[in-house]
This record gives sequence, structure tokens and C-alpha cells, in this order.
Amino acid sequence: MLARLRSLTARWTAAVPVAAVVLLVLTWGRDLPGVLVAVVTLVLAGAVLSAVHHAEVVAHRVGEPFGSLVLAVAVTIIEVALIVTLMADGGDKSSTLARDTVFAAVMITCNGILGLCLLVGSLRHGLAVFNPEGTGAALATVATLATLSLVLPTFTTTKPGPEFSTAQLTFAALASLLLYGLFVATQTMRHRDYFLPITRQGEVITSDDHAEAPTSRTATVSLGLLGLALVGVVGLAKGVSPTIESGVQAAGLPHAVVGVVIALLVLLPETIAALRAARRDRVQTSLNLALGSAMASIGLTIPAVALASLWLSGPLVLGLGATHMVLLALTVVVASLTVVPGRATPLQGGVHLVIFAAYLELAVTP
Repeated sequence: MLARLRSLTARWTAAVPVAAVVLLVLTWGRDLPGVLVAVVTLVLAGAVLSAVHHAEVVAHRVGEPFGSLVLAVAVTIIEVALIVTLMADGGDKSSTLARDTVFAAVMITCNGILGLCLLVGSLRHGLAVFNPEGTGAALATVATLATLSLVLPTFTTTKPGPEFSTAQLTFAALASLLLYGLFVATQTMRHRDYFLPITRQGEVITSDDHAEAPTSRTATVSLGLLGLALVGVVGLAKGVSPTIESGVQAAGLPHAVVGVVIALLVLLPETIAALRAARRDRVQTSLNLALGSAMASIGLTIPAVALASLWLSGPLVLGLGATHMVLLALTVVVASLTVVPGRATPLQGGVHLVIFAAYLELAVTP
């Protein structure tokens, strides 16, 4: 019975990514009627679940922290490609697209995903335990990247408005790549043990003994299907965005809500994977996913849009407004206090979720 269930799971998780990409090709750039929007949404949900499955297969094969790194980087690379494509098509109206998308990703990951995982982990196991050395290093990198890329442009004076000059943008792009590369090297080589799950006694968990690791062939196939699933997730999310935009406009909500909804859809695979890890008492893996996604979003998006700005017309607005800067500062301070003890109760998870709720509220009613 168990073998049959695994066979059925393998079949649908292999079929859905292919179906998602085929549907994406057939619907790309077209206005979708209501029935087709429902079909796209259904396939999108299946692609999300399939991406989570294949990410966990790859993670089980390569081990932590490589597994969470694969999912975070894969999602971000596809997301960056989508941002650059939309900027190329959008003209002046897309001048704030990179800023809004990156900030939404930071708030979703550092408050939404992180808060949910701490809440689930602590409620299910009494306390959510993690390694403060690795998590603190990740948080410090995210805070530095966010400040250099999203806060400083508001205060620079070389160009009017919240924009970087060419030299400043070049520095921000190179600094983002350097810091992200240095963090990945630290996470995967020199101090890998800082990013591995730990027990209540502080002992590092190097592997999961409850299941046999998949073969190299299985992991390779899952890696390819993971890529297809993520292309489908991001592309189909873009496909339903006009419907989302129409719904937001009909409800009288600000246009920024569209970006938040799309970011939530794109980050669904990481959210589900992080929650599953938290349920298994692997909160460190959840935090690796959350903070790693925020870091990759900034560290890869800023260099990409800096390069794209060489041929794209129109301004590139990166500086945050006062309200968002307050939310970012509050997130960094609260996250620092959460990370220092290396363990969290439901209270810490609840605090992060309230900050995330405040971000959503201000997106709806700025």
C-alpha cells in the first residue's frame, strides 16, 4: 500500500510541473477568461505542492544547508527574471517594481514565514530551537543588504528623488553580490555547522535517520522537475496578475497590493517547505529558508536591475518611504532580539506575525 502511494505521488509530482510549463506557454501574454483563470489557479496550486516535494527530495539528498539554499536561489533567480521582464515592458510605471517586490519579499520572509515557523515549532514542540550563530549571521547580512539597497537611496543627494546615481548603483550591486557570495561560502563550507538543525541539548543534527536518502538519479530528476515547477509557479502567477489587478482595482485598493499578492504566490513553495520543517522540529532549516530567501531576493535582484538599467529607459526608484523604513527597522530590531537566545516561544512568533499583519494593513490602507 505504501509503495503504491509513493508511486502515485511520484507520478503526479512529475506530471504537474510539465503541465504547468505547457499551460504557461499556451497562455503567456494573453487575456484569460474566467474559466481559464480557474484552471491556471488550480495548476498553479499543484505546481507549488510539486515544487515543495521535489525541493525536499533534493534537500534530503544533498543535506542541509544545501537543500534550503537550492530552493531559495532557484525561486529568486526565476523571480528576478520576471522582474526584469516586467520592467522592460512597463516603462516609467515600473520604476518602483524592483523596490516593491524586494521589500515585499523581505517582509513576507522575515516576518510572515519566520513568524509562522516559530509559532508552529514552539506550539508543537514546546520551544523552537535554532543556532543563534548562523541565524544571527544571516539576519545581519539581510539587514545590511536591505539598508544599503532600499534605505540609503532615500537620503542620497547626487540624484533627485529616492534614486541612486550610476556610481552608487554600481557599488550597491557589487556589494550585494559580494555579501551574498560571502554568506553562501560561510553557510556551505567554512561554518556549515552553524546552519544545521540542533537538538534541545544544542547538539548538531547532521542527518535525518528516519528515511533512506534518494539516489543521485532520483535527486537529479527532482532538481529538473523543481526548476520546471518554479518556472510554472512564477509564470502562471504573472499570467493571473491582470485578474488580480482587476480585482484589486474593483475593490478600491492601492495598486501596491497586486505586488504583495504576486509575491505571496511566488513564495508559497518556500513557505510550505519551511512550515513542514518546523513541524518536524527542524526550525533551523525553516530559518535558513526564510532568511536565505530574503537575502537572495536582495542580493540577486539589485545586481540584475542595475545591469538591466543600462538598456532600460526610465528611472529606477529603490528608496523606501518613511512608513516602510519604520517597518524595516522594527523588523530588524525584533528579529535580533528573537535570534539572540537561540530559542523562541509562541510569543516571538506572534510578534513577527503582528508586524507582518501591520505591513499588509498599510499596503491596503497606506
